[in-house]
Amino acid sequence: MSTIRRFKAMDMFRFNNVNLDKFTETYSLNFYLSYLFSWPDLSHVCESADERLLGYMIGKVEGKRELWHGHVTALTVAPEGRRLGLGRGMMKFLEDASEKVYDCYFVDLFVRPSNKIAIAMYESLGYIVYRTVTQYYLTDGVMPTEDAYDMRRALARDKEKKSVVPLTRPVTVDETYFH
Repeated sequence: MSTIRRFKAMDMFRFNNVNLDKFTETYSLNFYLSYLFSWPDLSHVCESADERLLGYMIGKVEGKRELWHGHVTALTVAPEGRRLGLGRGMMKFLEDASEKVYDCYFVDLFVRPSNKIAIAMYESLGYIVYRTVTQYYLTDGVMPTEDAYDMRRALARDKEKKSVVPLTRPVTVDETYFH
């Protein structure tokens, strides 16, 4: 049995087992703290019955007008917690808050095209590949060399589903900012 609860600052010192995955980006402590301070209701952990961290998610809201949306900055689950619905559970918390608290038009996230398991999970939750962002991820630690899929799911506020009409061309990282 596991529990999903809000991410606390002390959890940053307990998630090494979760961050060892090759698809997981590890950020600075200041980065995590800025999310916990700014969007505490969009950051969660999944904890086992014996209080081991099995996964976490950090998110935010951003944009203006029709681009106002929830964003999944990081979602990762430790190997021993995979295929148990933990990622789905954490996504539901962020989606519900994005829709009911922040009144967003959509939720988006970035994922490596090589992360087929994550893509399949997001698609099963109703996300589509909205666009490809070229050279988004660092693969050698120095230069961006792997693209990202920007995946989106429209929320109730976007009645016409305009936010999920896929773009027909790839974009650069500079074109992804929401003004």
